[in-house]
Amino acid sequence: MGTLTRIAQTTDVPEGKGKAFDVGNRRIALFHVGGQFWALDDACPHAGASLAEGYVAPGKVGCPWHYAEFDLATGCHLSPPAVCSVRAYRVVEEAGVLNVEL
Repeated sequence: MGTLTRIAQTTDVPEGKGKAFDVGNRRIALFHVGGQFWALDDACPHAGASLAEGYVAPGKVGCPWHYAEFDLATGCHLSPPAVCSVRAYRVVEEAGVLNVEL
């Protein structure tokens, strides 16, 4: 089990949106969908676009540049042009504070 690291407050990411945060030497995209929070590496592996700036749908996020899609729970790529997944992080909410497991 990794270390829990504070990333944001629950109010920092509106429902249906994503927002990127620097956590140590990583850039992590945090998403708020259906009342749950999900975290993925922010850079799309296809061309480096910020996934936090992509479109959010139930269970997935789409890259804003070329529309590759990724599963919010696992980081698995769901559609091309990406051919590999991104890392997913466990999110733990405690009293309005969001922590990611690194």
